Amino acid sequence: MKEYKMQGTPPAHVPVKTDSPILLEGIHSKEPEPMPINYPEDQQIGYAVIGLGHLTLGEILPALKECKKSKIAALVSGHPEKLKKTGLMYNVPESSQYSYEDFDEIANNDDVDAVFIVLPNSMHKEFTIRSAKAGKHVLCEKPMAISSDECREMIEACKAASVKLMIAYRIQYEPFNTYVKNQIREKAIGTVKFVEAQNGQSSGNPDHWRYKKALSGGGALPDIGIYCLNTTRFILDAEPEEVFAYQYSNPKDPHFKEIDEMVNWQMKFPGGVVAQCSTSYQIHTSKRYRVVGDEGWLNLDNAYGYVGQKLLHGKPEEHTPVQEISIKHVNQFAQEMDYFSDCILNDTQPYTSGEVGLQDQIIIEAIYESAKTGKAVSLKGKLQKNLNRG
Repeated sequence: MKEYKMQGTPPAHVPVKTDSPILLEGIHSKEPEPMPINYPEDQQIGYAVIGLGHLTLGEILPALKECKKSKIAALVSGHPEKLKKTGLMYNVPESSQYSYEDFDEIANNDDVDAVFIVLPNSMHKEFTIRSAKAGKHVLCEKPMAISSDECREMIEACKAASVKLMIAYRIQYEPFNTYVKNQIREKAIGTVKFVEAQNGQSSGNPDHWRYKKALSGGGALPDIGIYCLNTTRFILDAEPEEVFAYQYSNPKDPHFKEIDEMVNWQMKFPGGVVAQCSTSYQIHTSKRYRVVGDEGWLNLDNAYGYVGQKLLHGKPEEHTPVQEISIKHVNQFAQEMDYFSDCILNDTQPYTSGEVGLQDQIIIEAIYESAKTGKAVSLKGKLQKNLNRG
């Protein structure tokens, strides 16, 4: 048999470890180029996705097909027809399809390593505790729960079962927001003076669970305002010391019989940094923030969207006063799931932990208290330090 050999091409470096990439010879430089890693299927973390609503069907299940370390292992729903149809779409056998009532049987499914809870907020605690008792790691959508007491119960349940708990703050796995955080840390805009953050959208079906306080725990603030809250904490790598808030709901609008339409609040951080945040269910879509320092500013449009981020850096230089920063977009849901899978595979703690989710809930409760009383609410002594991503 004739032996073929590529003349003049250095051999590829093929590491033994699965999580190390194959290194091929460089095309555009002499440096070797690492190829994307895709774990063998039997080494990927199997997820049971709980809840088959808009987010799951539109984003999470398609993202799982893009993951390198994560795969679909089971589905959980309260709608039998939807469950069966989705199982056919994603090749999930009936033996790995569960109703909410028989969910606890998932403890016997060795293909499931973790769950992704994508349910109404009031159901997060129940299914986190049930998942922990079943021995499954938990990735839970934000907000973590509808009260800080529920958050604490979830944390304790996962600790008692020795399973990991991560809250799905996808923004912290998105490269534009990570870039902003690093630029602030490196003093690229000097000393930060204030932040302006806004997340709003127009209302939808008033019969949706998000407009029922018993299911949602609140309105615009915990649903979409939490992005302003959590992202500001993340990019500043700091915790607020005080909040002051104003809340409004149109009494004539059926959407807002039980929940807040708009919340506007300030957070005062150490060193005098102030964040001005606003959220609303009754405005044209606006998802942006600006960080202003004494030597420049960073402005991120569509900051909380799934795609379409646009980052501008305002500088004092004469020839380039405003520069657009180009960064490759990623699938945020695939990023966060593969990150959690990596934590499971390597036995490390996720940085968007249950404690981070609890922290946000404590701040949300303080914001509502301030809006109700018309007074600033101190957070000193109520929050842990050094919880944000390193």
